[in-house]
Amino acid sequence: MNQSDALSLAAIGAVQPRSRGGQAARGLALTFLGLLVGPHLPAQAQVPAAPAVSLETCIRTALEGSPDIEAAVRRIEAAQAAVTETQSAWYPWLSLSPSYTRTDNPPQAFFMALNQRNASLQNDFNNPPDTGNVRLSAAVKYRVFDGGRRALDGRIAQRGADLAQAGHDAVRNELIYQVTRGYYGVLQARAFAEVQEESVRSLEESYRVAQERHTAGSAVKTDVLNLDVKLAQAREDLIRARNGVKLAVAALNTAMGRDVATSSNVAGIVAGTALPEAPAEAGGIQQRPELKMAKHLTELRATALSKARREYIPVVNAFGEMDWDSDRLNDFERSYLAGVAAEWELFSGFRSVAGVKRARADLAATRAESERTRNQLRLDLIQARLALEESRERLGVTQKSVNSAVESLRITGERYKQGSADITELLTAQVGLTATRTRDVAAYYDCLTAVSNVERAQGQLTTKWECKK
Repeated sequence: MNQSDALSLAAIGAVQPRSRGGQAARGLALTFLGLLVGPHLPAQAQVPAAPAVSLETCIRTALEGSPDIEAAVRRIEAAQAAVTETQSAWYPWLSLSPSYTRTDNPPQAFFMALNQRNASLQNDFNNPPDTGNVRLSAAVKYRVFDGGRRALDGRIAQRGADLAQAGHDAVRNELIYQVTRGYYGVLQARAFAEVQEESVRSLEESYRVAQERHTAGSAVKTDVLNLDVKLAQAREDLIRARNGVKLAVAALNTAMGRDVATSSNVAGIVAGTALPEAPAEAGGIQQRPELKMAKHLTELRATALSKARREYIPVVNAFGEMDWDSDRLNDFERSYLAGVAAEWELFSGFRSVAGVKRARADLAATRAESERTRNQLRLDLIQARLALEESRERLGVTQKSVNSAVESLRITGERYKQGSADITELLTAQVGLTATRTRDVAAYYDCLTAVSNVERAQGQLTTKWECKK
């Protein structure tokens, strides 16, 4: 028998009507044919399984490709550039300005000639000829004194850079939690689907037993119908559960910013793995980036108020300029100008007064908002810890109840086979087991998510994953 004949025989056997008596023999024949033909199939038909995607892979992917992280990094770069910009005020300002002018205006023509050292009393000052001048100028200016405003500008810019860095850490902290929650959400949805699949298989077995009992005359038709309705409902729930897996995968990929996860490649948790310990309470919210942001913003506002008060202080600038003048591009005559100038605004339409009032109000508002942020972060941590305690307690209860529900269904199923239990008891036991397993799965993954949520509420996720680089 060649490969083509074997495949043809297998296809013919697959489309023949199957009777209960010949089903086993036909299955054995097809198995034999598969063993015969399998080694001769093309090697490219074997598709290697996709590598499993772990939680760490998901988090690394999100940190590398998230648009939120990219935006936060760019804000840090902008803030650091602002720091460099303020430091430039401590350096002298240099400028070069070449120019060419031509005029017959008497005063300007006279001064052009004077700068060129060509002025003569014999010339007609009222009717000068067209006069041209090429000037090369080099100027320098330096602020000698400004009452400390340059230093305050630098401190404001540095607080802005610290604020941007804390904002970046806040984005990372929240993103890591969202990815972790999405990862466990996929595993939870997949476990829900497995529970529903087990429920469908159990109901199919009960349906088979009810049909056999009805055929034997030991069960009424309503038993079969009730199980048929319940089985249809279970299959509908299974469809919803499988769709829930797809939605959970989409949410995880959205959090990562890339389509990396699928319904099948997200790595599950190894059986028997102990739940992680709850994070220690030491430190509280002190590591939260949002709290650091509030602190830096308060410092920035305080510095801005100090600068606004310095607007009443005069500034002193030193300056110098060197000029080269010529009526042609040679024989340049050199001149210079140097000096020191003080500027003091005695009245500016109450601009300085209003600036101080605005800076003072901004500081007061920021302090109030900082206190509100602190209170919200405390509440967030309390809620996260309470959610963790609740999920742990729920998990302890559901793990015990699952064993009881399994045993209850087994006993009820045996009693139904023997005719000592009715269909209502069987359905009640089946529904109870499915509900208990669902609650157990929910409690388990809620507990894992709650641990990460406590770490987020304490601001530990950024530091935790930086240590794992």
